[in-house]
Amino acid sequence: MLFSSHLPRWLQVLLTEKFFNACIIHEDAKKNEKNIYCLDCCISICPNCLSPHSSHRLLQIRRYVYHDVIRLDDATRLMDCAFVQSYITNSAKVIFINQRPQTRQFRGSGNFCNTCDRSLQDPYLFCSLSCKVNDLLRTEDGVSKFLFECNFLPLPEAGSEDYGLVTPDSVLEPSGSTGSGGYGEVSLTSTATTEIVRKKRSSLKACRPTCPPTVSEVSGSLMNRRKKTPQRAPLY
Repeated sequence: MLFSSHLPRWLQVLLTEKFFNACIIHEDAKKNEKNIYCLDCCISICPNCLSPHSSHRLLQIRRYVYHDVIRLDDATRLMDCAFVQSYITNSAKVIFINQRPQTRQFRGSGNFCNTCDRSLQDPYLFCSLSCKVNDLLRTEDGVSKFLFECNFLPLPEAGSEDYGLVTPDSVLEPSGSTGSGGYGEVSLTSTATTEIVRKKRSSLKACRPTCPPTVSEVSGSLMNRRKKTPQRAPLY
């Protein structure tokens, strides 16, 4: 649980805001999802609301696997993101804003998030920005010394490859230590689903029991047996 009195207003709202809802002011306009966060006003806005906030610090929110992420480059201008696991998508590093729910709780051997016990790659300690913030709040120094002064935070240019990128159908795929993401990073691509299906099919083939002989095979076996020299009963 976050303690609002120990956090600056912009960070508290960032960690609790619901993004990608339709903008009420521009509900009839195209691209009206609220995927931009204004740090100066501490509100989420849609691209149609940009005009009054053009001189403010603006953070673009992206969505992967139905969860909100931000570019690591943007996040590191606001606070120290060391040991927060990053992911690779379109050649850009991103981190999750909040921890994701887990379907099952299992803690075996390996590396895990210090806050929510989610499995991580080495050498990371946190799965999301909020998990690191929660961990810092438990320390004596708190969050203050990990925050940076950022007076200018613009949005990506409208023509850039990464502007307005939203791909909720992407899935997480480890890239390995030699992949383009570097050691311990993870790629966000849709090809992981194909690889998972391929592995499942391979395991099914390996575990599939041998099929019983068909009727034709049994009949053929009996015919071959009849061709042998018959054994006559002894004469009495």
